[in-house]
Amino acid sequence: MVKETGQDEDREVLDEGHIYFVYRPKVRAAGDEEEVAAEGLGDVENFYLVLKPHGGRFRLINIGRKRLPDIDGHERLWGFVEAIADSGRALEEGLRRETYDTKTRGERVRPSARPAGEGVYAMVRRGRNAHLAWALELPRKPGPVQKAFNIPPEASLVVSIRNPEKGGAPRNARLGEDRKAHYPKHLQAEFRDRKFATEDPRLLDFEGAQLVLIGARENPEQAYGIDLEPQEESESSAEIFRQLRFARSRHPVEPLLAGEWR
Repeated sequence: MVKETGQDEDREVLDEGHIYFVYRPKVRAAGDEEEVAAEGLGDVENFYLVLKPHGGRFRLINIGRKRLPDIDGHERLWGFVEAIADSGRALEEGLRRETYDTKTRGERVRPSARPAGEGVYAMVRRGRNAHLAWALELPRKPGPVQKAFNIPPEASLVVSIRNPEKGGAPRNARLGEDRKAHYPKHLQAEFRDRKFATEDPRLLDFEGAQLVLIGARENPEQAYGIDLEPQEESESSAEIFRQLRFARSRHPVEPLLAGEWR
């Protein structure tokens, strides 16, 4: 559990739990097993955040540009909730290797997702903004994979959730009407007719929820007066295998443990 380490009447912990960073290499032709591994962002199809709040459901968030926003430059990137799952197994099943046939290109392979980071997080309200702060537990020393995806050992992002009844998303970030989040009236009211909301993380518990992520801090625990309490983890104790059900036989672990591409 997150500990508050300082007095701050303008701070409220909204949400906390485990955070995972996951990527999926691009689809390849069947039989090209040696080409399935990624060697850089150019070989990556999707990059995800997975948030598992204590007592809540799993949120799979697809991040635009396939990396996190730059912290120092306070860069803004869009993302959307691709899936919500009641169990790690249900989420993991959608991230396994798939083989399928196409009419024009023959048999194709969608490689399994790879874990790129594991840690703990807290969503903290500060003033009018919500900040997603995390501390990595694995890998112990970030490598080329974490550098490419812009995953620091500790950092925070400002999170704003878009009102699906308002405009505001750039053309390349818009979702079709059938993919937008549809909130019940009591949650839609949280937007108060604004384009964005920041106060209620339950708005992330709907597939199609769109959000803007803005680089914020590199020292979130000091900035927000909290202790995220990351634990020393190893391959034998990693939560991604127990909680998210990433079997080593299906999901290569080199990116998580050594920070190396696979």
